[in-house]
Parts: sequence; C-alpha cells; structure tokens
Amino acid sequence: MLSSLTGAVELGLLYALMSLGVYITFRILDFPDLTVDGSFTTGAAIGTVMTINGTAPWIAAICAFIGGAMAGICTGLLHTKGKINGLLSGIIMMIALYSINLRIMGKPNISLRNQGPMFEEMNKLTIFVVLIVLVVAIKLLLDLFFKTDFGLSLRATGDNSRMIRSFGANTDITTIWGIALSNALVALSGALVSQYQKFADSSMGIGMIVIGLASVIIGEAIFGSKSIFRATLAVILGSIVYRIIISLAMRVEWLDTSDMKLITAVIVIFALIIPFMRRVWRQNKLARKRTQEMLASFSGGANGGAK
Repeated sequence: MLSSLTGAVELGLLYALMSLGVYITFRILDFPDLTVDGSFTTGAAIGTVMTINGTAPWIAAICAFIGGAMAGICTGLLHTKGKINGLLSGIIMMIALYSINLRIMGKPNISLRNQGPMFEEMNKLTIFVVLIVLVVAIKLLLDLFFKTDFGLSLRATGDNSRMIRSFGANTDITTIWGIALSNALVALSGALVSQYQKFADSSMGIGMIVIGLASVIIGEAIFGSKSIFRATLAVILGSIVYRIIISLAMRVEWLDTSDMKLITAVIVIFALIIPFMRRVWRQNKLARKRTQEMLASFSGGANGGAK
C-alpha cells in the first residue's frame, strides 16, 4: 500500500510538469490547446532515442524541452498568422505530430531497459528527492517569469487581448511563446516519464490533455488559485492527488487498468460539478439570508407603524 502510494506521488510529480503546461494555455492564455497529446509523445520520443544513441539523459530531456517548444510555436503560428481556429490548430498539430513521432522513434515502441535511463542507478529516496527539487525549481521559475513584463503581458493577453493590444503589445508574439512554453513543459514531462518507465510508446500521449485538465481543476478546487504562486502550487498538488486517486481506484477488484480513462473522465466530471454546486449552494444561502433580512425589516417596520 505504502509503496503504491509512493509510486503514485512520484508519477504525480512527473506529470505535474505536463499539468503546468496545460495550466498556461487553458488558464493563463485561455487557449484550448490539443497539441499536448502529441507533444507529450514528442518529448518521450526525443528523450528515448537520444538516450539510446548515447546522449546523457539530462541533455536528452533538454532537447525534448526544445522539441516541445517548436511544436508549440507551430501551433501558435497556425492560429495567429494562419488565422486558424485555436482548437483546430491544436488538432492539426496533434495529428501531424503522430507521424513525426513515429519518424523519430522508427517503430511504435522503444525500450530503455539496460540503456542507461536517467533513474536507473537511483534508489527510491533519491528519485523522490530529485523529482521534488526539479518540480519545485520549475514552479518557482514560472512564478518569477509571470512577474516579469513579458509574463504580465502573457497573463494580460489571456485576460483581455483587445485591451492589451490597445497598449501597443503584440498579442501574437505572447500567444506563440505562451503556447511554446506550455508544450515545452509537456514534452519535458513526456521525456521524464519515459525515462522513469523505461520505455516510450507512440500512443502514450493519448488523453494527456484530459489528465492535465483534471489535475488543474482538482488542484484549484481543493487548494484555490487566488495568486500565481498558489495556482501553480495547486496544479502540482492536484496532479499528485489525481495520481493517488487513480492508484486507489486501481486497487478496487472489479476495476481493470483498461478503465483508467473512464476513471479519469469521472474524476474530471466531479471536479467540474462540485465547484459549480458549491457556488450555487452559496448563492442560494445568500439569497435566503437576504430574504430573511428583508422579511425581518418589513416585519419590524409594520410593528412600528401599528404602534
């Protein structure tokens, strides 16, 4: 039980980078980017192939980061310069990346066993510490980036692009680089996951966008998102909570590993419904309170008039 929860936390930390990428597009830029399903596999493909060919795993992960950024730039260019709908731009790039990933890998599956993957010589405690340090470092760098002038422009682009354009900012540039940063983090996550699991698969990115959204929504629902620091922390913790939920669900006898996508969909549904129901309950409670106050004031005024 303890070992499975530890593994779930480790996976949560690995996928937290992907969730941070999804957070940038969906929450910061308000851009429905489906490139994620393709760029995750791109990162895994680049990282795995370079490691097999003798490149140091950390350098391979950096190259995967760059590869993901290039995929994001292509999506951003399709949307901003090609004037293609944002959702459709992501779908087009996701489809293109499927073939590109197969070209990079050469075959649908690649094994990293006995090929010197990143975590091969590390014990469980070392892996856990390395992942925490890496994720926290990237989280703090993101927090600092969003406080810079360009980071503030990127946030403003998502909030109100028309207003930020009136101040002379180029929203096309901020959109392109925001999507690039998002997919770079997604690809880095894919590279690290493939190193951790010691294999890469051409279909391992399917459903990543839903998993990323689930992590973002769960994190915001539980931990809140009033500031950038709190929001990025909530995304990381949401990713860990999501993996723990999946791990516990897999221990149920009548559930199979093939049900994981269904479980993810159910989690997302509940994560979306619960905040809405909580908001409706608060509004109803406030309305009842106001009604009681109005009735009380009316009753007091009527009694005063009778006297």
